[in-house]
Amino acid sequence: MKKQIFFLVTFLGITATLVVSCFQKNGTLQSKSGNETVSYNFDIRPILSDKCYACHGPDAKKREAGLRLDIADGAYAKLKEGKGVAIFPGKPEQSEVYKRITSVDPSYQMPTPESHLGLLNESEIGLVRKWIEQGAKYEKHWAFTAPVLPAVPEVSNTEWPKNEIDHFVLQKMEGAGLSPNEEAGKSHLLKRVALDLTGLPPTLEMQKKFETDGSEKAYGKVVDELLGQKTYGEKMAVYWLDVARYADSYGYQDDEVRTQWPWRDWLINAFNKNMPYDKFLTLQIAGDMLKNANKEQILATAFFRNHKYTEEGGVIPEEYRVEYNIDKTKTFSTGVLGLTVECAQCHDHKYDPISQEDYYRLFAFFNNSKEVGYEGTVFDSKPAKKPTLTISDEDARTLLSFINRPDTSRLMVSVLGERDTLRPTYILNRGVYDAPGKVVTASALPSVMKFDTAKLPQNRLGLAKWTTSKSNPLTARVFVNQVWQEFFGRGIVKSTGDFGMQGELPSNPALLDWLAVDFMNHDWDIKRLVKQIVTSATYRQSAKISDEKRKADPDNIFLSHGPRYRIPAEMIRDMVLSTSGLLNLKTGGPSVKPYQPKGLWEAATSGRGSLKSYQQDKGEALYRRGMYTFIKLTVPPPSMIIFDASNRDHCEIKRSKTNTPLQALVMLNDPTVLEASRVLAERISLKSTNTESKIKESFQRIVCRAPTEKELKLLTDYYNSEISMFAKDKKQASKVLSIGEYPREAKVNEVQAAALMRLINTLYNMEETITKS
Repeated sequence: MKKQIFFLVTFLGITATLVVSCFQKNGTLQSKSGNETVSYNFDIRPILSDKCYACHGPDAKKREAGLRLDIADGAYAKLKEGKGVAIFPGKPEQSEVYKRITSVDPSYQMPTPESHLGLLNESEIGLVRKWIEQGAKYEKHWAFTAPVLPAVPEVSNTEWPKNEIDHFVLQKMEGAGLSPNEEAGKSHLLKRVALDLTGLPPTLEMQKKFETDGSEKAYGKVVDELLGQKTYGEKMAVYWLDVARYADSYGYQDDEVRTQWPWRDWLINAFNKNMPYDKFLTLQIAGDMLKNANKEQILATAFFRNHKYTEEGGVIPEEYRVEYNIDKTKTFSTGVLGLTVECAQCHDHKYDPISQEDYYRLFAFFNNSKEVGYEGTVFDSKPAKKPTLTISDEDARTLLSFINRPDTSRLMVSVLGERDTLRPTYILNRGVYDAPGKVVTASALPSVMKFDTAKLPQNRLGLAKWTTSKSNPLTARVFVNQVWQEFFGRGIVKSTGDFGMQGELPSNPALLDWLAVDFMNHDWDIKRLVKQIVTSATYRQSAKISDEKRKADPDNIFLSHGPRYRIPAEMIRDMVLSTSGLLNLKTGGPSVKPYQPKGLWEAATSGRGSLKSYQQDKGEALYRRGMYTFIKLTVPPPSMIIFDASNRDHCEIKRSKTNTPLQALVMLNDPTVLEASRVLAERISLKSTNTESKIKESFQRIVCRAPTEKELKLLTDYYNSEISMFAKDKKQASKVLSIGEYPREAKVNEVQAAALMRLINTLYNMEETITKS
């Protein structure tokens, strides 16, 4: 029996120790947590949500037989059709649900064959039976219950933990029969933390300093140094730019340029000065509504104005005004609350307790904006749409000194602004802009937390206060989970943007709650949270994985080894430019247009506006960080999209991770990579060191560790073969070194430089180079 159940669970692609699985232990059925008591939240609700809620869930319009199984009152009530009740606490044989999920009669069994939801497997049926036997107790969804600070667990290996995080991780590890890895070697650990905190590999100087520092505080000093660099704010900003759907054009067919980049400068500055997360959210949600709001507070609200904007002729303004507010509602609910609220735009949510009325009451907070749906065609286009914030040269010298202005021209940014009179909000039938129904007033989601109108104003400022209340069960959990994902590649809740019924269960609920409560108790301090994570023993583990661990925990859910995955698209560009010495470290300012294949914009444009053709930048603008690359919504930067960058046309919480041949072609042929290889090769070739030293330096700069003897021999043999080839064809060497606009080194030996360039390009194409491990 035990083997059959394990096979079934494994066949379904589920980790047996974490998911809803049951097994026989000394003749006793147990829940996934190993406890005798079956948990509705962690054992039963996922089953009902997958198999039953589509027809018997929150959506009244889709509910079959009048039966609602997501609440106790519905499940215990007498059935409208037939006799008995769906769930009879304590008596599975008298529970219609249990009888139907165990039936083999297609005309009687549930889920029905025509639903294509699939029958419950044996382990799921066993859990449902035991839950009913134990009283069929319903619980509020775990994510809608405010977190409480759990006790830090005791562990047997008391030597390993470095902070509280490790106690929670090790408890889970030990429960699964796993043990942690040894700490990563210094070179790997430095590269990992430098990439994670700044988005850049460590310099040669930093590598040498860390390797020679034998003190216990060496790692802590490096972490503090990296947290203090301006590049920290840039790295942290990248993921929030995805949340904010930041781009440099309006989207749609004409896709004209806009100037939202001063908000990006604000964002970088907010992370660098360690703005508390509750203030960070408040300013972006309602900075314009604060008493005597200044221009910095108003600028923060540009977060909600980064949506697409049409400039096509013949549009219906009200249709797009509604569309823009739908986008704001989705960005807030997905990016801040981690919920799929947009599912309730047209009908009650099928899985979460969010009605269509709840949706439009949340929508109402944004519906009173001064923003209009249409301001004219591309021929009337301006770099910002009303309401706007004008930034003068004086502003940039004083209050907004973090803005990197390239000149003294007036800047305009699209921001939020509130109407003086309240615009009525209607429930839109089927979500259609011109099908108004019942009038509703602004209120936050009641299933999450009550919105007390006696204490909170029914506007965005009230929404901000509701969101940042320490009683809100989602805000802190969602954010610490997003940050965790940035460092480990996977959130404690894997479905980072969905904490609802259909979302993944947290792999370590106690750790998630501890992080969330501790974060709030320490004034929403983001840098402190980041430092806790990167100084933990969990984070510092070697990324090596044994066959035993790979079989027991293929997705590293238990974190028994360090993270290992390809770095994001922007960081690949940054790594290449940084290690070659080409990187322009200027912070902020307008986006730039680096090398790009010819004809892409021209092939996908209306032929109107300033962006109808691609005008590549020159000089130092070619070597800015990846986050400053100009994003045209209709044609995102191709090299970054190939490496899974967000296309920024909607709020995105987690990027996909793919592995395609196109990525290898980019690294082999992209002009930036080839130019960086050439520049570094020329600079190293001019040094008076021997060949071995030149190869070692190239390797150390790019891979961030010393090469092994075997690697050094392979690279030396390759270099010598390239020397032989170019010595026979010096014109080819000159041609190879002609790539890129950065000035050539006049005194370089072209044959040696071309050979070294080929070697360096090979290093850039190594998997280890673009992998955090």
